[in-house]
Amino acid sequence: MSVPTVMWRAGLCLAVLVAVSPAGAETPKRGGTLTYLIPADSPPSFDGHRETTYATIHAAAPYYSVLIRVPPDNPASTTEFVCDLCTEMPKPTDDGKTYTFKIRQGVKFHDGSNLTAKDVAESWKYIVNPPKGVVSARQTYYAMVDSVDAPDDSTVVFKLKYATNAFLPALADPYTWIYKKEILNRDPHWYEKNILGSGPFKFVAYEAGQSIKGERNEDYYHKGQPYLDGIVGIFAAKQSVRTDALRADRASIEFRGLPPSARDHLVKELGDKITVQDSDWNCGNILTPNHRRKPFDDVRVRRALALAIDQWHGAPALSKIATVRTVGGIVFPGSPLAATKAELEQMAGYWPDIEKSRAEARRLLKEAGAEGLRFELLNRNVDQPYKFVGTWVIAEWKKIGVEVEQKVTPTGPWLANMRSGTFDVAMEANCQSVVNPLLDTGKYLPHTVYPENFGYYDDPKSVELYNKMQTETDVKKQREAMRAYEKHTLDTMVHEIVLPYWHRIVLGRSYVKGWKISPSHYLNQDLANVWLDRDSPSAEAKR
Repeated sequence: MSVPTVMWRAGLCLAVLVAVSPAGAETPKRGGTLTYLIPADSPPSFDGHRETTYATIHAAAPYYSVLIRVPPDNPASTTEFVCDLCTEMPKPTDDGKTYTFKIRQGVKFHDGSNLTAKDVAESWKYIVNPPKGVVSARQTYYAMVDSVDAPDDSTVVFKLKYATNAFLPALADPYTWIYKKEILNRDPHWYEKNILGSGPFKFVAYEAGQSIKGERNEDYYHKGQPYLDGIVGIFAAKQSVRTDALRADRASIEFRGLPPSARDHLVKELGDKITVQDSDWNCGNILTPNHRRKPFDDVRVRRALALAIDQWHGAPALSKIATVRTVGGIVFPGSPLAATKAELEQMAGYWPDIEKSRAEARRLLKEAGAEGLRFELLNRNVDQPYKFVGTWVIAEWKKIGVEVEQKVTPTGPWLANMRSGTFDVAMEANCQSVVNPLLDTGKYLPHTVYPENFGYYDDPKSVELYNKMQTETDVKKQREAMRAYEKHTLDTMVHEIVLPYWHRIVLGRSYVKGWKISPSHYLNQDLANVWLDRDSPSAEAKR
């Protein structure tokens, strides 16, 4: 479901696979401060339960613990999960409907108070079933959960409504940070502006739009970690700023991903002082028409917008300049549940004959009384690939006589506009962590069911198709159910327009060790495994 990690040591002519045996692995060294880049202006909030943006997780993940996670030394895995706060992975009982976790003893929050199973259970209650006025962005991931309880200070019990193999991947979501029960009960919004966890680093300072700093948690429960003395995340929305920082060694790594051009330039200039990791990405832009605004309440208009875009020729062209590569539907390409090329070609926006597709788009606009349509595309102030992809789709729409102005805003206002419904069409993204198609596609459910869907449509049929897929255990029938849900979403109703999936290219200074790429820029971001090779000629000289 994901490709193997590719390590490209700069200065070589070809990419090479690096396989390092455990016996030949380097021994981590302690000390130093990692300065890394966060490609955003600032996070909309620090609350991982509420937010979906990497700006939040790259800024605050190092300060928090989770219950279980994808293994940091094998983050590309889609089937393996390991304990973080628990002591061992449980075997389900009650025909797969009960999971009992034993929680580590002696874990402390950074204020010195003890973390117990009561804090774990309370955090999960807010994630699974938030109280009125509290947002849980991934609430639909846990529709199978009936209850979460802590019968004592060392035990957490999840009881499910039905057995499903989607549960453990959902439980390993990297945003499911464990908060302090006392604070949640007193003020559930406290974590939006404050940071208090039990992770590998302790929060030190935050300067809005500038940086976020942390120091080693000496009481961290994974013995020997973290290796670093401290971390500094630098907010830098502009790609040119990030590239220059890596070139000048003012920052050591950028975890989200840079485009091919940045890779090629830095490889040429820095040689073996830079390392490149590359991976398929469980992430892709989508276009969301606001169904509450005319004429986007008309399926003919939405269908015309999809038909105008030449995915098959656009993706290869974009891949030369942007972090996109693969055409796909609502399921991550390569997954057993993903649509084949032949299946995609049956849906609006994927027809192999683009001229026929655009002719139908013009006909539909005329029929809907929307010829000469003009509107505004809300987009995010992130160079790669938001603005590149936005410019591309606007050019595609122009070919059917639709004129679009791109409104680019910082992450905060971008989200605020979508959450308030003050937009025509929004460029957003469906970016998931663990590849888990049954839940990853929850993004396409109506807003009333999935709060982070901003199409604002009501569609009981969509919910029905999704629920059928969740409870189907036969693989063949499950795939058929996925196809029905996908066709309804992208072709029958055209609630969303899925654009080419992203291609992740992470550049870091060669003295940065211990971190491994995954198919998601959300995974493996607590930085406990990262260390600096002080024998590298530039590791200390630049600091």
